[in-house]
Amino acid sequence: MMAAGAAAFVLANSTLRPVPLVPEISLYLAADAFSVWEAAERELGGLEQPPPFWAFAWPGGQALARYLLDHPEHVAGRAVLDLGSGSGVAAIAAAMAGASIVVASELDAFARAAIELNAAANQVPVALTGDVLDGAGGDAGVVLAADVWYERRLADRAIGLLRRAQARGADVLAGDVGRAFLPRSALRELARYDVPVIAQLEDAGVKRVLILTLL
Repeated sequence: MMAAGAAAFVLANSTLRPVPLVPEISLYLAADAFSVWEAAERELGGLEQPPPFWAFAWPGGQALARYLLDHPEHVAGRAVLDLGSGSGVAAIAAAMAGASIVVASELDAFARAAIELNAAANQVPVALTGDVLDGAGGDAGVVLAADVWYERRLADRAIGLLRRAQARGADVLAGDVGRAFLPRSALRELARYDVPVIAQLEDAGVKRVLILTLL
């Protein structure tokens, strides 16, 4: 899909609103997960689509964004890479916290459009890149990984990149509710937040999210 069409779809299916845990940031968010998912498949001629990760402020991203704004010293003046950026909330927070450059890694065309729209709405620069999981994070001094631990292959590739990034001297920050494939034994807790979430997606109104770094 062309970028202009994806951006038009995001604008037609979402509303700019503040993020519950991070009201300093506003995102184009959807009111209903399944209607947006179905609309995306219709838009692309019935092709099966991944869930609209861009359309909601997922708990790990919200908590990681909150942590970065509360602790800007982690990213100020440094290059940041955000894995599986989704809506871009953590990437935007990094930019607001003073990162020298922020790159959001995302494959989904709608998510890429949403990240561009969200960054513009918050008046911060966020660059886009594709699949980086076979690398070591490029020149990023900080690598972010929020809400990427829900599928085994993705989690295995993500932890591989994070370890390679750490080995070359980068810092790693992850945010997650403890999903099935979170490599908890490889991570150390830095902080925790109770995050308001959409019960339709998370089976609860509030989720406890951990901010973690590699051991």
